[in-house]
Amino acid sequence: MGLRIRTRLTLASAGLVAVILVAAGVFVYVQFEADLRETVDLGLRSRADALLSSGDPSLSSAGLIESDEAFAQILSSDGEVLESTPGVTGAAIRPGDVRVARFEDTSARTVEEVVPARVLLVPLDDGRVLVVGASVEDQEEALARLAALLLIGGPASLALVVIVVWLIVGAALRPVEAMRSEAAAISASEPDRRLPVGESDDELARLGRTLNEMLERLQRALERERRFVDDASHELRTPLANLKAELDLSVRRARTPDELEAALRSAAEETDRLVRLAEDLLVLARAKGGKLPVRREQVDAAALVRDIVATFEGRASERGVTLDDEAEDGVRADVDPLRMRQAIGNLIDNALRHAPRGGRVSVALARANGELTISVSDSGPGFSPEFLADAFEPFTRDDAARSRTDGGTGLGLAIVRAIAEAHGGSAEARNTAHGAEVVLRFPA
Repeated sequence: MGLRIRTRLTLASAGLVAVILVAAGVFVYVQFEADLRETVDLGLRSRADALLSSGDPSLSSAGLIESDEAFAQILSSDGEVLESTPGVTGAAIRPGDVRVARFEDTSARTVEEVVPARVLLVPLDDGRVLVVGASVEDQEEALARLAALLLIGGPASLALVVIVVWLIVGAALRPVEAMRSEAAAISASEPDRRLPVGESDDELARLGRTLNEMLERLQRALERERRFVDDASHELRTPLANLKAELDLSVRRARTPDELEAALRSAAEETDRLVRLAEDLLVLARAKGGKLPVRREQVDAAALVRDIVATFEGRASERGVTLDDEAEDGVRADVDPLRMRQAIGNLIDNALRHAPRGGRVSVALARANGELTISVSDSGPGFSPEFLADAFEPFTRDDAARSRTDGGTGLGLAIVRAIAEAHGGSAEARNTAHGAEVVLRFPA
C-alpha cells in the first residue's frame, strides 16, 4: 500500500531540510573553527614579531604576555628550555629541525594541568628556536558549545519543519479531499452534482473546474444516450404495434384472399420499416464506437452523384419538384461508394420531403483548396433556429409534434454526419436565401 501524498511530501521535505541543515551545520562549524584558528595565529605572529623586533629576543622584556593564556619559550635545537615565561613547565614542544617559521598544535603543561595549545616556531640565526604559544582551551570549548547547539537545534528545527509542512500540506490537500468525497457521492441518480471549487485561480481550483466541465459533458452524453434509447423505443413501438395489429386482425376472423394479401402487404411494409430503423440504429451505434466500417476506393464522384440523383427523379416528379445536379466533371475521390450513396440519398430524401410543389432541389459537387464539397439544398422554408443547434442529433426533427406523416425517423442527418466523420470530413446544416442546405466536406 502506497504512502499518502501528505506523508510523501512531508517525508520528502524533511529529507531535503535534513540535508540542508547538515550541510549548513558542517559549513558553520568548519568556518567558525577556521576563524578561531586564524585569530590565534594572528596573535601568535604579532607576539613573535614584537619579540623579534629587538634583534636579540629576550623573554625578560616585559609587555609580551598579557594573560595567563599565552606563553613563550626559547629552546635549543635539541629541545632544552633556555628561557621561558612563567606558568609553563618543560618544553611546550620538541622543535626538531626548524628552517622556516611554522605553526603546530600541541599541549602545554602548566602548574595545574595540561592544556591544548597552538604554537609558532621561529628559527633564530644562532640555531635556537623561538616558541610563541597560546592556550586554545577556550576555543575548543566554544567549538564544543557550537557543536552541541547544532546537534540540538538541527533536530529541533527539523521537527518544526515536519510539523509545519504536515499542517500546510494538509490544508492544501483539504480541497482535494472535499472534491474526492463529492465525486464519490455523484451517481447516475444525481448527475447534476458538481465538485466544490474555491474562488482562487490556483492549480487545484483549475483542476476542479476542469473536472466539473468533464462531468457536464458526461451528463450531456448520458442524457443524449437516455434520449436516444427513449426515442428508439418510441420509434420501434409504432411499427411493432401496427404489425401486431395487422396479424391479429388477420387471424381474428375469416378473410378473403384479397384481404389477407392486403394485410400481409401492410405487415411487410411495417417489417421493412423496422429493418430500415434497425439498420440505421446499427450505423449510429457503430459510429459512436468509432467503428463505422468504411471501404474506400477511387470513384468518379461526379458520376456517382448523377447516378444517385437519377434514382430520385421519379419521386421528385411525383411531388412536382425539380431535381437537378451541378456536379463538376472529372472529380475523383477516395470514398466508400455505398456509404456515400446512403449519405447523399438521405439528404435528397429530406430535401424532397420539405421542398414545396413547384420547388427545386439541387445537388452540387465541387473540389477546391484540397477539399471535396457536396451540398444538397432545397427551396423549402429552411431550418428553424431551434433545430439547427441539434440538427445532427439522432431522432431530431424540425417539428414539435414529431409528425410521421412523411415517414421520417429523425435519423437521416445523424447518419449523414457519422458517414462524413468516418471519412475524416464534416457536415454542416444551414439556411440560405432560398431555403435549407446541408454541406458535406471531405479531404480531397
